[in-house]
Amino acid sequence: MHSISFDNSRNVINKPLDFVLRALMSLIGVTCIALGAAFMRSGKVGIDPFTAMNTGMSAKLGMSLGSFQLLANLVLFIVVLIFDRKQIGLGTIFNMVLVGYEIEYFSSIYAAIFPGKISVPMMIFDAVIGILVFTLGTSIYMSTKLGVSPYDAIAPIISDKTNISYNKVRSAQDILIMVVAILAGGPFGIMTIFTAFFAGSLINFWNHTVSRRIMLHIDHFSVRPSLHNAASGLVELGRLGYDIVNGAYKDTYIMQRKMSGYSEAEIEELIKRTSDEIRKNEQVKLILSKRLDSLNDELRDRNEK
Repeated sequence: MHSISFDNSRNVINKPLDFVLRALMSLIGVTCIALGAAFMRSGKVGIDPFTAMNTGMSAKLGMSLGSFQLLANLVLFIVVLIFDRKQIGLGTIFNMVLVGYEIEYFSSIYAAIFPGKISVPMMIFDAVIGILVFTLGTSIYMSTKLGVSPYDAIAPIISDKTNISYNKVRSAQDILIMVVAILAGGPFGIMTIFTAFFAGSLINFWNHTVSRRIMLHIDHFSVRPSLHNAASGLVELGRLGYDIVNGAYKDTYIMQRKMSGYSEAEIEELIKRTSDEIRKNEQVKLILSKRLDSLNDELRDRNEK
């Protein structure tokens, strides 16, 4: 039997290249978060609690959303810096500085393209596209492991200091911020509740179908940077992106055609049913996620040997 030797020198990750590629993906993820939030904001279906609060507070103080959100993030950033600075990374800076300004920018483009009153079918379109893009961006941004937003870092800190479960702390945090958002006159709606409590399933979906594939391609390219590997990775990701966008477009078009004749009460009931179905499938997705993590860890360990 012939022994097989491995050239370990060829399996070493180029860390500067890996960092640059992850930083680029983090920036893309943050931009997707802002784009998704802009769709939901412009469609008047509600946005995530933190942005909803900042939108209401900035309007009352006569400030732009971008400037007020940056200030709010700076306050939270100082807290995170004091109590758990390991959660801070380049992605943290991208998120805290860019999201608010990008939401304003994309919202202005939306208003120029779709002026006038928003119809119910358009609200549905904005809600669907908005939450899909928002959760895709969150998934990509988190998968790079370059830090979390200051707002997302608060719950783990409180949980560690108080020994209260993370889920309870995060739920209380989101509920408190939602109350403040409502009192401040922020854009509260059905998607505010969805992003706070039900977006996890969609983020897991994007983790499995997109983000982890991107990270695997980045790791592979960082080990063996070549034009061939770059081209093959881009082609596969491009094909995957086309399939996802094409499927989302078809589903949204069909949904609009079907829902155009529904009453608002019927639409709310359909949203409730969909949310219930998502909750029922969370456990199955959790099991599959753990299995996928195990397989990815095994693959990475073999590549490093």
